[in-house]
Amino acid sequence: MWSVDPRTGKQREQVAIEATAEEIDRVVRAAHEARGSLADRTVRAAFLRTAADRLDEAKDQIVEAADAETALGPVRLTGELARTTYQLRAFADIVDEGGFLDVRVDHADATQTPPWPDLRRYKVPLGVVAVYAASNFPLAFSVPGGDTASALAAGCPVVVKAHPDHPATSEVTAAALRRAAEESGLPVDVVSVVHGFQAGIELVKHPLIAAAGFTGSIRGGRALFDAAAARPVPIPFHGELGSLNPVVITEAAAAERAEQIGAGLGGSMTLGMGQFCTKPGFVLAPAGEAGDRLVKSLTDAVSNSEAGVLLDHRMRDNFVAGVKERAELPEVDAPVTPGSGGEHTVSAGFLTVPARLLAEEGQHDVLLEECFGPVTVLARYESDADIAAVLGRLPGNLTATVHLSEAEGEGSEGRASELLAELTPLAGRVLVNGWPTGVAVAPAQHHGGPYPATTSTSTSVGGTAIERWLRPVSYQDTPAALLPPELRDENPLGLPRRVNGRREA
Repeated sequence: MWSVDPRTGKQREQVAIEATAEEIDRVVRAAHEARGSLADRTVRAAFLRTAADRLDEAKDQIVEAADAETALGPVRLTGELARTTYQLRAFADIVDEGGFLDVRVDHADATQTPPWPDLRRYKVPLGVVAVYAASNFPLAFSVPGGDTASALAAGCPVVVKAHPDHPATSEVTAAALRRAAEESGLPVDVVSVVHGFQAGIELVKHPLIAAAGFTGSIRGGRALFDAAAARPVPIPFHGELGSLNPVVITEAAAAERAEQIGAGLGGSMTLGMGQFCTKPGFVLAPAGEAGDRLVKSLTDAVSNSEAGVLLDHRMRDNFVAGVKERAELPEVDAPVTPGSGGEHTVSAGFLTVPARLLAEEGQHDVLLEECFGPVTVLARYESDADIAAVLGRLPGNLTATVHLSEAEGEGSEGRASELLAELTPLAGRVLVNGWPTGVAVAPAQHHGGPYPATTSTSTSVGGTAIERWLRPVSYQDTPAALLPPELRDENPLGLPRRVNGRREA
């Protein structure tokens, strides 16, 4: 397997070997054998913190490798590494606290109709998890990223299918995780990395893989999702596949601050050369004078952005072809033309189109599909009916945003409330007067959404991501001596729990 320099398109030294089916079987079986070592929550939490420490210690090597393979730049990658190690430490805290086990104890109660038996419920890890690394986040959504961190926190060994765009980075970070495992007294096989297209297929088919997490294209993710569902024993497949991330700008908001909104949109859609999964790729903006001012502001912002490289030449080719197809549609204009910026670079731009052309199925439907890279589509609406008609045709998204005027934001009823009600079914995160790029790793975060944004209702960011890798089990009328420690009356592990419906610290 060869890595390719995104700045030059040239192949580099061979850094990884594609795994065979036999090697996949060996790696998965070794991970399966290591499951019991993760049972102790104290050890698990210590491992996660040690992993974060080892990644921090290897910062210079990791950033150098990742920049060589992705061209994302040291500043961006240093910040991404900090986010990655924060995730690991945050999950260690969650493991220590124990609330994710959701312990519930209901004692036998003969007064109920029918009488209740003694029931005790908590959550257990699913087993070995396959993680498919993302291209656009070589650290935070790759080998040491959120899927891996949350699965390990749940007590599940992980086998990562490395992304072909950053094999060296994958190996460097995997080495840090495996070193941390060894230092924590765990088998190194609690984390493994494999390479190759076929390896990804073999992983999802392997009978000892209990669940999978994926970040990538709709086409690739859907194929793996279907394979996971078609197994003799289907498994959960938590895939993040694609998102348009629509934005609605009210006429009052545009009249109040068109220049500010245009500049903010330009910064958000070009951030990281438009390679964020939360890039605002579709905007409903008003026709008329206020909307024209917004378009001028966006034109200025995007015109001042520099050409840059995408993660690989395949993505660059898809971007150039995608914007060309869209720009050639009838009544589509390009105030700033997106496309090729040079032999290896692309330039940012945006397209405008009358919203009425998107209200019904037709040749303009491609404008309602994600185009990965620095481009967005402005649909100019004439009325609230235009907005409702277009929103009604949008697929599921990670985010949906509305920009309101100050007065609109102060009312609990009226058009603003109606817009929030229209946007909520479309996305997992709804923003008001902000931009969706940037996903805070916070307890209340939800990074997911209706299909095709994700294939499940779970989040891949924040503490509740751990829930993807757990399943509940109830024990009925089980002798105390046979109960897991988590479910015993004396609560020897000091876990938060509910007993007979009441919360206990």
